[in-house]
Amino acid sequence: MDRTGIIVVSLCVVLMGVWFVTEQKYYSHLTPSPAGANAPVTVQSSNAAVAPSAAPAAPATTSAVPPGFPFGTNVPEQTIVLTNAHERYTFTSRGGGLKSVELLDYPETISARWKEKSASAGVATLNARASVPVMAILGESSLVGDGNFNLIKMGDSVHAEKVFPNGLRIVKEFRIGADGLINVTVWLDNTSDKSLPLPTQEWVIGTATPMGPDDNTFPMYGGTMWYDGAKEQQINLSYFSTNTTFLFFFPRTPKSEYREGSSNVVWAAAYNQFFALLAMPKTPAVQVIARPVYLPPYTNVEWMPGMPLPEGIQTALVYPAQTLGTHQEIVRQITLYAGPKEYRTLARIGAQFQNHADLAMNFGTGYMSFWGIGTFFAKALLVCMNWLHDKTTLGYGWIVVLITVLLRGIFWPLTAASTRSMKKMQALAPEIKALKEKYKEDMQKFTQKQWELYRKHKVSPMSGCLPMMIQMPVFFGFFTMLRSAIELRGAHFLWISDLSKPDTLFMIPGLNFPFNLLPLLMVSVMVWQAHLQPPSPGMDPTQAKMMRYLPLIFLVFLYNYSSGMALYMTMSTLMSVIQTKVTRMNRTPAPAGATPALTPPLKKKK
Repeated sequence: MDRTGIIVVSLCVVLMGVWFVTEQKYYSHLTPSPAGANAPVTVQSSNAAVAPSAAPAAPATTSAVPPGFPFGTNVPEQTIVLTNAHERYTFTSRGGGLKSVELLDYPETISARWKEKSASAGVATLNARASVPVMAILGESSLVGDGNFNLIKMGDSVHAEKVFPNGLRIVKEFRIGADGLINVTVWLDNTSDKSLPLPTQEWVIGTATPMGPDDNTFPMYGGTMWYDGAKEQQINLSYFSTNTTFLFFFPRTPKSEYREGSSNVVWAAAYNQFFALLAMPKTPAVQVIARPVYLPPYTNVEWMPGMPLPEGIQTALVYPAQTLGTHQEIVRQITLYAGPKEYRTLARIGAQFQNHADLAMNFGTGYMSFWGIGTFFAKALLVCMNWLHDKTTLGYGWIVVLITVLLRGIFWPLTAASTRSMKKMQALAPEIKALKEKYKEDMQKFTQKQWELYRKHKVSPMSGCLPMMIQMPVFFGFFTMLRSAIELRGAHFLWISDLSKPDTLFMIPGLNFPFNLLPLLMVSVMVWQAHLQPPSPGMDPTQAKMMRYLPLIFLVFLYNYSSGMALYMTMSTLMSVIQTKVTRMNRTPAPAGATPALTPPLKKKK
């Protein structure tokens, strides 16, 4: 192996090692408890008094704050549950808000076995295990009091009411709508004969939480997002972590909170990879604020003192301090969306409220968006994928295969022309070699003569790269779309149980390293393609060597990514191999006057 190959392979091994060590650190404290494995999600719906459990001691190495809400425990907790065909809403008197939202159509976790729908009896739950309910109003003690509200069920709505000793009366009305929407109206009423100063308020949108102890996507794909009317912004746990480094080497200063906005918060969301709590105030809020918080230990994981607790990100809208005059009332209206990050639903909501709620899909942020290129193609591919699924009723795995075939069919003329041009260039190789030998002392003259030769025979050295460059935006679109497409969560294909996760068949004994079959198949097909398409004669030798090891780079970056992405890459490369073979069957005559490239004789084995 040459020096370039050693460098590339070594770099790939190092990157795989960094990923493996990172994964082991994440899972090192998650030891399943045999007694509590796969415990279902439970929602309290009684009026019995519940004393808050003591929060375990939080490690001092992060900036998150322990869970807690200053409610008085001398008053029993009151809960009201509203249920429709798709959601179950649990309201609590502790904070007078929405305690949790259970999405009945989505399992909490997906089984690794393709014949099983879910790995537990629970369903996906928003604001799960968070101590502060959605639409709790936080601020100074004069605004919070003991934190307990009186709950009243009125038809299909829930009212939460609290009267303070100074005459302030807060009333919240929650009315359930369609498409996962909740219409919230809040009255802040001064019932006294004196003016009342209201301190700065934080209206809690919810807490973004992992879907379970094995949700290793949350640190990257979970956090806070908001829209200012022009663009969306987002942060995740790395913004607050003390262990975060820039480019693996330079430490970053952790933050205790994220606070942005200038009376331009059109909407804000607390989200994880596939689900979101999104608040859309009728008039823009002043700011959005987010803080990391510790969550209680998982019920199905044995927690030992000293182990790190799971973390979430609590998000809230900020409203400024003001004074309520005598018998003055303030009314604020906020529409909540609690549900999956499903593009068609969010696009419909965005059109209804004219606020681009579909940006909560998080297509437009991240290094793979590339100034909107990935965003445009991600939306187009997702719309196409859903349309084909609706029309054909095929599974999403077969839809990915079908889209790949269709795209390759569209690019067929370009790929065929590129292959023919490369064959012509190979036929010109002897003449190019002769020119290089003739003008070896004058590289500028050699380049001039080389281009004259290309123009004479109507070939271009860029023809081999053009199909790849045109198809790269499609690759970016797939990469961006697959990380948030709820449609692929739990979608089966052959041996794959979940196209949104790696297709791990088993853990390699002794290494505790996952064996993912599809990325290995992808690399095998890429190597096959590389043997069928030798580099063009004009390609720089170093560039040719890098192209030879490109499959290893793809293996490193896609090995533990969505298996849907590996499926697309495998099928796309396989179609390219088929196209190359079909094109080669149609012999392309060598350029007139060109000396045929000779195939060197095979060396005899000694």
